Amino acid sequence: MNVLAKLFGSSQGSSSGPTAQEAIHKLRETEEMLVKKQEFLEGKVDAEVALARRHGTANKRAALSALKRKKRYEKQLAQIDGTLSTIEFQREALENANTNTEVLKTMGFAAKAMKKAHQDMDIDKVDDLMADITEQQDLAQEISDAISKPVGMSDDYDEDELMAELEEMEQEELDKELLSVGEDELPSVPSQSLPAAEKKVAEDDELKELENWAS
Repeated sequence: MNVLAKLFGSSQGSSSGPTAQEAIHKLRETEEMLVKKQEFLEGKVDAEVALARRHGTANKRAALSALKRKKRYEKQLAQIDGTLSTIEFQREALENANTNTEVLKTMGFAAKAMKKAHQDMDIDKVDDLMADITEQQDLAQEISDAISKPVGMSDDYDEDELMAELEEMEQEELDKELLSVGEDELPSVPSQSLPAAEKKVAEDDELKELENWAS
């Protein structure tokens, strides 16, 4: 009977074999046992090292025997390390496989539930329901608009009449501004004669003198 058969039991009498959970449990138990043996061997190694140091060259045979036993214990420790690595890898693979199995089961369960939910739905009924919802929302908006609108008021105005009223208001404002202008704000008449007028007066005087002289 090989090691796996010892760990998981003989396949005879069980056609389906162990479950992932059972195998993971067995692997954990084996890991715990190997770790305990590892701790025991590490203690033996420390004891043999102490013994070899105590005997030293004074008792060479006893010291060498202790070192030989230490080497055997270290070899066993190396084998246990390799076995633990293999078991750990196998356990993690089983745990991942078990997790994937559970995930797939859950996804399959959800897919069945979704399929059943869709089977219970009629797309025509869904469209009708959405149309009813839209209609009710439009009706609610119309009601809200009607309630919020003041009674007796209408927004139906003639834009031409409004424009004429606006122009009339602007003209009235312009007239007020013109009337408000005071006399002191009008341009004053110059008090002195303009150069052209002065020149005309001088020419008239000269003409009168010539007329007098000629007569």
